[in-house]
Amino acid sequence: MAKKKRAADGPPSLSVAEAVATIRFERPAEHNRIDPDDIPVLRRYLEEVNAMHQVRVLVFTGTGTKTFSSGFTVGAILERLDRSFEDLLDAIEGFALPTICALNGSAYGGATDLALCCDFRIGVRGTAMFMPAARFGLHYHPGGLRRFVAAVGLAQAKRIFLTGQTLRAEEMLRIGFLTDLVPRSALRTRVAQYVAAIAQCAPGVVKSMKRQLNAIATGEAEGSSREAYAASLASEELRRRLAALPKH
Repeated sequence: MAKKKRAADGPPSLSVAEAVATIRFERPAEHNRIDPDDIPVLRRYLEEVNAMHQVRVLVFTGTGTKTFSSGFTVGAILERLDRSFEDLLDAIEGFALPTICALNGSAYGGATDLALCCDFRIGVRGTAMFMPAARFGLHYHPGGLRRFVAAVGLAQAKRIFLTGQTLRAEEMLRIGFLTDLVPRSALRTRVAQYVAAIAQCAPGVVKSMKRQLNAIATGEAEGSSREAYAASLASEELRRRLAALPKH
């Protein structure tokens, strides 16, 4: 049975259906902006999902068809933009389970960074993104700059941050911001395909390899990688899965 925490128009909601947990931004009339008071809500959702043993994938998406999210509330930047938003993004990036950003619409500002925190970003045709930090006079935080350079390369990260240019969906795919691009009518199906593929993999190995891949991307040494590899070689999970393969 699905577990739901939904709001008609307000804080993000959490719903759980079988192996998939979905966090949805719920302010379509305000481009699904992220209010400062949403941050502890989102942190709590991450903790709850992490404790749900049946969940294999966490999906982020937005309500409506126009905007995935416009990021942190612009009117709160001066008074309430503190380390908590940055810490939230780092927590999403480091979340143990695979994460999918289902971009139901365009993404702006900090929402583009939130999308990069996810392992996979599936966008729909006709959408766009831009990062207006420099236009605001805001030097973006270091973790976000690192994520952009890692995802799209230095030249494209400079283009995004130093010019504030708008990128269309096809360009977002070309430079690597998007993992996949589909017609709007196919978004739910493509997300389900990713979920089904992940569900066929050994959950413990998926978690350990995600952790190692993230460590490689940040230039950190991951001493436990060799141990995880050796443990998987000796595991019953590997023996069971190999034994189930068709015999030739």
